Amino acid sequence: MIDIMSKRFWYFLFSALIIIPGLISLATPPGLQLAVDFTGGTLWEVKFTREVHPAELKAVFGEFGLGDAVVQTSGDQTLLVRSKEIKSDSELKTNIESALREKFGDYTELRFESVGPSVGEEVAQRAIWAVVAASIGILAYISWAFRKVPSPFRYGTCAIIALLHDALLVLGVFSIAGKLFHVEVDALFVTALLTIIGFSVHDTIVVFDRIRENMSKRGNEPFETVVNHSVLQTLGRSLNTSLTVVFTLTALVLFGGVTTRSFVAALLIGIISGTYSSIFNASMLLVVWENGELGQLFKRLQFKRA
Repeated sequence: MIDIMSKRFWYFLFSALIIIPGLISLATPPGLQLAVDFTGGTLWEVKFTREVHPAELKAVFGEFGLGDAVVQTSGDQTLLVRSKEIKSDSELKTNIESALREKFGDYTELRFESVGPSVGEEVAQRAIWAVVAASIGILAYISWAFRKVPSPFRYGTCAIIALLHDALLVLGVFSIAGKLFHVEVDALFVTALLTIIGFSVHDTIVVFDRIRENMSKRGNEPFETVVNHSVLQTLGRSLNTSLTVVFTLTALVLFGGVTTRSFVAALLIGIISGTYSSIFNASMLLVVWENGELGQLFKRLQFKRA
């Protein structure tokens, strides 16, 4: 039998190495590049029939008192404008459209989203509460579902830590992408994050449930051996399920629409991370907690400092 448990601290180290850069990026202003869904304002994506420099387009918006608009290239002859709120049925939008056609010729409006600042703030607050409520519900449910095994609270806590691992990884990647490539997070990103949390917990529960079954069959064996055996039993199932989803999401990232690419990319990163954390983090944490290894590690560090 393959001994996976003996390398558990290497798995924790790998998780730390891929999460820490993202945490540093999140701690560095502005953290995440928030879309108009959260900040309020207008997102206007247009495709021209010829090449238009962002500075030229910004100058047109400046003529209408929107000189602080941010203009970015988002594709071939396509520009993305982020500005203060412009209502879709307002005279201001009509005047800007006329000015754009007069200066640059005809164009195609790919996307126009406008959100007021109060609505954006409400969306941000609801997103935070949604993640918090989901985490509390998951902890309570897993603790109840595993109530017949010793220390059921540990199972719920380890599952929460695993899903936080996945959420922080996705947040960190998008924070770095926002600084390097101006990738913004919108309401769809919150949907992706909640989906990732659900997938991560689902995969973790499959492993935990097998541990619970094997504990009744192998009660005379060390807990570490039981967990190792359980992980190996569920490894093939977890990889097969995840790879099916990964192949589908990869195809959507490569060939899908631009408007959903960030959403699908977040799902892809989260599914891969969720599969890893369920196998190599959540179950390992159970063993570490059962063996009291974290307390021993802290004692050693304190002894070395002394």
